[in-house]
Amino acid sequence: MSAPVLDPPRKPRQAPAGLFRAFWRWHFYASFVVVPVFALLAVTGLVYLFRFQLEPLLHADQMRADRPAGQTYQQPLSAQLAAVEQAHPDAEIALAREGRGLEDSTAFSITRPDGSTTDVFVDPWRAEVTGSVNPDTTLSGYAVRLHGDLMAGRWGDGLIEVAACWAIVMALTGYVLFFTGRRARLRPRIRSGASRAKGAARGAARGAARGAALRHRHGLIGSVVGVGLLLMVVTGLPWTGFWGAKVQSLATEQGSSLWSTDPGAVSEPGSKLDESLPHSHAVEVPWAQGDSPVPTSEPGDQPGGVTSQVTADTAVVAAERAGLKHPMSIVLPAEDRGVYSVMGDAFGDPTAERTVHVDRYSGRVRASYGFDEYPLPAKVVSQGIGVHEGRSFGTLNFWASALFCVLVLVLCVTGPLMWWRRRPGGSGSVGAPRGRLPVRTTWWLGVGLVVLGVLLPLFGITLAAVLLLDQLVLRRFASTRRWFDVT
Repeated sequence: MSAPVLDPPRKPRQAPAGLFRAFWRWHFYASFVVVPVFALLAVTGLVYLFRFQLEPLLHADQMRADRPAGQTYQQPLSAQLAAVEQAHPDAEIALAREGRGLEDSTAFSITRPDGSTTDVFVDPWRAEVTGSVNPDTTLSGYAVRLHGDLMAGRWGDGLIEVAACWAIVMALTGYVLFFTGRRARLRPRIRSGASRAKGAARGAARGAARGAALRHRHGLIGSVVGVGLLLMVVTGLPWTGFWGAKVQSLATEQGSSLWSTDPGAVSEPGSKLDESLPHSHAVEVPWAQGDSPVPTSEPGDQPGGVTSQVTADTAVVAAERAGLKHPMSIVLPAEDRGVYSVMGDAFGDPTAERTVHVDRYSGRVRASYGFDEYPLPAKVVSQGIGVHEGRSFGTLNFWASALFCVLVLVLCVTGPLMWWRRRPGGSGSVGAPRGRLPVRTTWWLGVGLVVLGVLLPLFGITLAAVLLLDQLVLRRFASTRRWFDVT
């Protein structure tokens, strides 16, 4: 009787070596925070891009004003302001924003006695109030709040900043996967074609072909979107509450600094421009002017100590003489020594950003600060923000930004779909690619991580947390090693 033939013992599964699998693993784990956040940012970004088309359709009764036949002039801003005061006598009017078109209403932001804010709209042809809208409950209002901080305050803002930092990692690792894995993506497509030609394993071949085609499309789209993603992340970081707030403070604070000084405040500064702007989505302060000081009005400057006051119309005329363009946004003085802060239209041209502060008593320009006075880093950031918002290069920038948002959504769908198709069923594993970054033996990789961690502190903090979790928890227990495919 012959001895039974025993199967040779199976070798334990070996993790493929090389940077490809390591980068694939980090690309996979970065997706956990990047995909859900950026899918939401893409949707809200689309809404924000089309806000000037959507909101007048959704709130036509309030935001649209038909021009009377034969009428060639609009009512003065002071008359429109008086109409708002009559309709809301207990409210404080803080901001006026001219309409962008001849049939757009003038928007006034008011603060009620209970502290709530509302945008009141006035027909500029008849100086009649057409209605009011809570800025937070409009479609674009929800989009702005979600896009800014996920409607979760500082925690939401921090999560977006973390996702933005890891999106840089995702884009860079994605390029590594795209260029180094091109042959590997093509092989299943070639094999599946040969299988179909022979008539064998048709179902498996079709499945492999679909998977290979999906990976190929994902890689092609990602290779194009990756550049835009890096651009959008870099231009969006200045709005964040941690990194962006620090940079903005450096770029606009008064006094000597690396970023130069703000020459705009001629008189003793009272507050910051951001602080004087009411809570409203009707207008945004240019980024480089948010922390710039606002001067004060001086009643004693007038001959004989007269304390009469000028109107908002005078402030607009003074701003016109200073070179500002319509439509203008006017922050009204909130205190006795407050000023009219008039911002000119710079929607399609960040170099036109300028704010003129007009004395409420004399009508003289107390201070003026704009793009020409920005230090170089602030100029770069302002131009980047214009690109981020799809308004710096006309319709080309607008439609490129809209297409970018759509393609980001495509990547946010195809990425998880690829994982779902390749995940191992019933293995007790999440299906993460096996690989480990050779940080100790690859000097440029370690230097790159350190540089990113220093330039982007929240990335450095979360990266350290992930590495500690990997060393202290995931690798210590067999169950977590199996679940997370730790090598």
